[in-house]
Amino acid sequence: MATYDFLFSSLGLEDWCSEGKSTAPMSMAQLLARARGDEADAPGSVWDLPFPSMDALNEACPAFPQSRELTKGLEEGFLNIKDSLSVVLDPITQPLSWFLDGALYVMLNTPWWLVMPLLLAVVYLVTRSWRLVGFVALSVLLLAFIDHYDYAMQTLAIIFVCAFLCVLLGVPIGIAMSRSDLMQRLTLPVLDMLQTLPPFVYLIPLIFLFSVTESKLYGIAIILYAIVPVIRLTDLGIRLVDKDVIEAADAFGMTPRQKLFKVQIPLALPNIMAGVNQTIMMSLAMVVIASLVSAPGLGVLVLRGIRNLELGVGLVSGLGIVILAVILDRVTKASLNRINAAQKP
Repeated sequence: MATYDFLFSSLGLEDWCSEGKSTAPMSMAQLLARARGDEADAPGSVWDLPFPSMDALNEACPAFPQSRELTKGLEEGFLNIKDSLSVVLDPITQPLSWFLDGALYVMLNTPWWLVMPLLLAVVYLVTRSWRLVGFVALSVLLLAFIDHYDYAMQTLAIIFVCAFLCVLLGVPIGIAMSRSDLMQRLTLPVLDMLQTLPPFVYLIPLIFLFSVTESKLYGIAIILYAIVPVIRLTDLGIRLVDKDVIEAADAFGMTPRQKLFKVQIPLALPNIMAGVNQTIMMSLAMVVIASLVSAPGLGVLVLRGIRNLELGVGLVSGLGIVILAVILDRVTKASLNRINAAQKP
């Protein structure tokens, strides 16, 4: 006699239970219980009473679904709409593949003696710090000296494209959230979900939707994972603008568009730049995980070190990722400090 037979008997569902038989595959625990011959043994005391889960209720009533039927139903439902989703999503996401492939091609086919000076010039333009330029130069030369230049450039190319798209999409969303409480209430649960999902979970539906040979597979995963900070901090920065400043702008007869671009965004720029910094850091973290689905770069070497137990390869490539993280963090923070200094009276 199963534990919860009394429940279905008290509800008068004996006939319904006798009609159905679960079609879900048996779990390992059920197979072992059947082999021992104690599959239907009821607990001897209240202490051993199992929680009335789907599987426990299924033992008492075969018509009641098992938990594996739930997961199987979700998988079948996703596979049923997969083709329709692909028809809609493929044209929308194809430009992402073009951007990523183009950035990788440019980085790998441009001579190092052009790429390095260009990177250093960009660093100087945004930071105005020769000390930081020297640090970046030494770091890139070190990566090139240990033959990790190509891998580092691939990682940087992916980060540049994905972080740029995160800012391009995230800042307008943050602005819309700051201007509408309803938009904020609708968007925050989505952001919470994106921020709390484990990174590997982002890859599961994308693997079913796109081929692992397509760059947009890992590009979408990186963007979804990294876009949250720039949205949140854009919304927060605009909402923190002093109300007295807004009232002064209204007194001068500024339109909502003028207030946004001439008052709110300039004053919120430090918060927005802090969001950009966090977005770049999260993009770098996700690039390493995305190497599981064919993302090129230093993450490939980390994955190789794990798979083949090559300690040296894993440690050296991990050091390269740390160097890139420090470079990106220092450069974005230096640009943020310049913005803060410029806004001080």
